[in-house]
Amino acid sequence: MQKIAMLGSGFIGRFYAESIHGQRSRDRVTAIYARRDESARKFAKDYGCDFASSDMEEVIARPDVTMVCVALPNHVHAEAVMLCAKHKKNVICTKPLGRTAEEALQMMKAVEEAGIFGGYLEDLCYTPKFLKSMESVRSGALGRILWAKSREAHPGPHSEWFWDLEQAGGGCILDLGCHCIEISRNFIGKDIKPVEVMCWADTQVKPIEAEDHAIALVKYENGAIGQFETSWTFRGGMDLRDEVMGTEGTIWINNFLRTGLEMYTSGKGADYVAEKAESNSGWLFPVGDEVNDLGYNHMFTDMFGAAEKGTDPAETFYDGYVVNAVIDAAYRSAKTKRWEPVELAIWRGQEGLTKPSNYTDYDADHYLIKQEMTHDGRNKLILKEKVSGKIVERDV
Repeated sequence: MQKIAMLGSGFIGRFYAESIHGQRSRDRVTAIYARRDESARKFAKDYGCDFASSDMEEVIARPDVTMVCVALPNHVHAEAVMLCAKHKKNVICTKPLGRTAEEALQMMKAVEEAGIFGGYLEDLCYTPKFLKSMESVRSGALGRILWAKSREAHPGPHSEWFWDLEQAGGGCILDLGCHCIEISRNFIGKDIKPVEVMCWADTQVKPIEAEDHAIALVKYENGAIGQFETSWTFRGGMDLRDEVMGTEGTIWINNFLRTGLEMYTSGKGADYVAEKAESNSGWLFPVGDEVNDLGYNHMFTDMFGAAEKGTDPAETFYDGYVVNAVIDAAYRSAKTKRWEPVELAIWRGQEGLTKPSNYTDYDADHYLIKQEMTHDGRNKLILKEKVSGKIVERDV
């Protein structure tokens, strides 16, 4: 059983508590820290916490706490993790790990030097559709992964601090791109080094200093390409989609906006529909089990199970650090309008990879380009002559 100190009583902290109390049942949030006493007391009442305080260190240091869950604004993550390291408390931290790679690296080192468990709460790498897709990718059903694209777009986050550049550390790239980058890293291979980024970003709609819309390409050492699309300007709910293309197949995932459940209502008696839903009337797309469909259940099961076994979870502080390094490169590229290198002070994956050849021999003299059945019943081959380089057709 995990006895958890929740740091943060807001939107994400409540999502986490719902999952923690629901999935494995035996785990409990026993203590809550919030910046305001009244918020801490309200959370404690709602979730049956034994202790509530606006003193972060007091909550972390409690003897009964076995795990600390950081669900705080971005600018407080480092402080919280450093206190966990000081008091030797296992810690799991919401995304993004840091506001910058340097901040994330400091947090990672503190956790590793303290010898405590550290887990990166990247929930979208635990959704049921993502986990099923990863099984297919790992089994080789898609061949070598060439391209992984992830999109998250919605009308913008819930709390005021997200919109403040100093507190948040960035705009939609940091808030949403962290999900998208890690999703693509998983599909391409987390041991494959991201080497450079080309990014476009702009502030198109919102009266803020940070970007509210961005698109980027992330080039990997083996020639694969990751792509992310992020926006706080999208209207119509929350759009979570992923695409994976390999030499042998393709996967399309729609995690949220089209759920398979459609409902029309005039709005009478309607209430909450789904996260980031903009309306509670008209045609709506409710989510059957939002906490589960967004990955929280599988995420906490993995985190707590790994902590109890003394193993690494699927998403570690190191993963959070690599994601922050890619984001840093994206921000530099958005300013310079050039490909910018991903600067990784620590790399724990493969080294010196090159783009492999996928040429398929048809026979000793030809490469196979394509084989297809035509509308007139022919089985047609398109081949390339190895010596001359000439492209030829042949019926078989």
